[in-house]
Amino acid sequence: MTGLAGSRGRGRCYTFAASFLGTGCGNMTSISANLQAVGERIRQAARAAGRAPESVALLAVSKTWPAAAVREAAAAGQRAFGENYVQEGCAKVAELAGLDLEWHFIGPLQSNKTRPVAEAFDWVHSVDRLKIAERLSAQRDVHRPPLQVCIQVNVSGEESKSGVAPAEVEALARAVAALPQLRLRGLMAIPEPSVDPAVLHARFAELRKLRDRLAEAGLALDTLSMGMSHDLEAAVAEGATMVRVGTAIFGERRKA
Repeated sequence: MTGLAGSRGRGRCYTFAASFLGTGCGNMTSISANLQAVGERIRQAARAAGRAPESVALLAVSKTWPAAAVREAAAAGQRAFGENYVQEGCAKVAELAGLDLEWHFIGPLQSNKTRPVAEAFDWVHSVDRLKIAERLSAQRDVHRPPLQVCIQVNVSGEESKSGVAPAEVEALARAVAALPQLRLRGLMAIPEPSVDPAVLHARFAELRKLRDRLAEAGLALDTLSMGMSHDLEAAVAEGATMVRVGTAIFGERRKA
């Protein structure tokens, strides 16, 4: 996994209302303990799968939580944070610019909102069409490291869900990999909600097999971004290298 990119040298970030930056963030005293508990879940899942625990990175999903909650998690040692909303995410990046954090944009991204993401974030997990990738590359400061990106794949075939169809991934991956200010790192998926472990394992396995097929085609990727609070064990068992966990760390979501 890549090291923390940090916020030093970060490009201009748009200024937004401070409603996301307040100090109240619910039960902050439990954030450190929750991080430890999630870390132990990851370690146990990795060992059960015969994998090294350090092969799985934890992305703390801080969407809807204020900057104070991120500070608390950072004080406990967490460095990588995920945001779903452009306005909220950019506000936190600006507020916490003095901390050595790595920021991941993981939500749906519209073409008219790519610039602030390209300027503020270190990773984007939700690239699902070439137009978005081209705009991110064009809007990324050439003096900054390339933006690390994952292609979002719709492994469940849900019409309401973002993501490229599995059959179209290779063509998109080749085009994205050729863009100068992007570095294609891997694939991301959000399976349909299910309480059936077999369904979850099948969806995550599909993403892993797709990654393997891309490697056979000459597109070697090192990241599988999959698994959340309720299903991270299944994701790790099927090869996840990054799990995106919010509720198990910060608590139930606030309204954005």
